[in-house]
Amino acid sequence: MTLAAVGTAAVAVVAVAVTLAPAPERAPPRSAPTEIGGRPDPGRSADAGRGATVFRACSACHTIGRGGADVDGPNLYGVVGARVAERRPRYGYTQALRDSGGTWTEARLDAWLTDPAAFAPGTAMHFPGLPDAGERADVIAYLGAQGPARR
Repeated sequence: MTLAAVGTAAVAVVAVAVTLAPAPERAPPRSAPTEIGGRPDPGRSADAGRGATVFRACSACHTIGRGGADVDGPNLYGVVGARVAERRPRYGYTQALRDSGGTWTEARLDAWLTDPAAFAPGTAMHFPGLPDAGERADVIAYLGAQGPARR
């Protein structure tokens, strides 16, 4: 058998193996949009498990565990329901964020995660935001699950 014949036979075996291999499972496509007019689709509920997956990008700068360290951003344990820019007294919050005041409600977190620079012009958070309302809702659900139980 010549080298060319061996190569052709190998290609044929690979082609058959690829053809016979089962297709990888994929998540079903969403039948409804995750966003309606900039607000989460009411037919889609937030999922903390999906939020944990999205939060992996946030973990480049933030920790989430109880007692976790502040890194480039503050630790986010217990952030939902906490006062804005007051939770971590040793973290250097920007004046822009301190001036925004208030409490981190789900609605305020949604606005922050949509566009941090628009929420607090002059913030040091160099993150463009999450354009997908469903992903924001998932992250907020995850953040809410990472903290003391709220009543």
